[in-house]
Amino acid sequence: MASTAPSRTGPRGQGRNGVLLLLGPFFLLFFLTYVVPLLYAVGLSFFRERFSGIGWDGPRLTFAGFDNYARALTDQEFIDGVGRVLLYGLVYVPLLIALAIALALLLDSAMTYGRRFFQTLLFLPHIVPGLIAAIIWLYLYTPGLSPVLDAFSALGWEIDFLGGDGVLFSLVNIAVWGALGFNVVLIFVGLQAVPRTIVDAARIDGAGELRIALGVKLPQVLPTVLVATLFTIIGALQLYTEPMILRTSGESPISNTWTPNMLAYSSAFNSNDYHYAATVSVLIALLAGVLSFLVTRFANRRALR
Repeated sequence: MASTAPSRTGPRGQGRNGVLLLLGPFFLLFFLTYVVPLLYAVGLSFFRERFSGIGWDGPRLTFAGFDNYARALTDQEFIDGVGRVLLYGLVYVPLLIALAIALALLLDSAMTYGRRFFQTLLFLPHIVPGLIAAIIWLYLYTPGLSPVLDAFSALGWEIDFLGGDGVLFSLVNIAVWGALGFNVVLIFVGLQAVPRTIVDAARIDGAGELRIALGVKLPQVLPTVLVATLFTIIGALQLYTEPMILRTSGESPISNTWTPNMLAYSSAFNSNDYHYAATVSVLIALLAGVLSFLVTRFANRRALR
């Protein structure tokens, strides 16, 4: 008599194997390129190199415990760098997300024409490498080279984009210019999934375009806005390329330890202190994780209300 037990190679088993086959390469690359380097950095952070005697025998690797972390948390350069990055994020993240929401809602509005043209126009800066974009903006910020500054001078306005506290807003401007298009497209795609029946019902009830945008469409795409916000926060904490390029002008107060990432680079490749550089990197990763958790937790609480 034939057995009626379900086969392990049935549709469910084949579906499971198909999922593993498709996701396996991604998780393998993720593990090799993200998890392994992070674990390696964590391991480096618990050691340091010491010289014995007069140092002729070369450095010896010794277990340092949490000494590197204690050093970082009391290092004024690291503390100042974290403060600058957090201040940068407080300006950059809300500004970028607010502009992205406004432009995405405008593109989705029935009153907007030429959507594909404006989407392409907004997305173009995102495809420019960050290094090239920073060099272009450095040219526009440098006195004697910038036609923008020459135009301002002709009007009697003297603006220093590279000096004092103004350099922070110059960095925000570069970052917003480069990332705005991606976030607009991301939120706009989310708006396309909003049921048109809800929008039509609101119009029948007499709601105007502004009320529909803020009261109907925006609540429907809050998960997409959350994803954009998380990406933006993580990107803000990784600030490196833009200040490193502006530093070369000689006009700005930016030092080689101005941000934590610049401090890690300087410690590793200028001072050959790879263990302290790894410690700084791990602390920045922890800060990114904590901020991402807090944003997600806050969003989930708002969603449950």
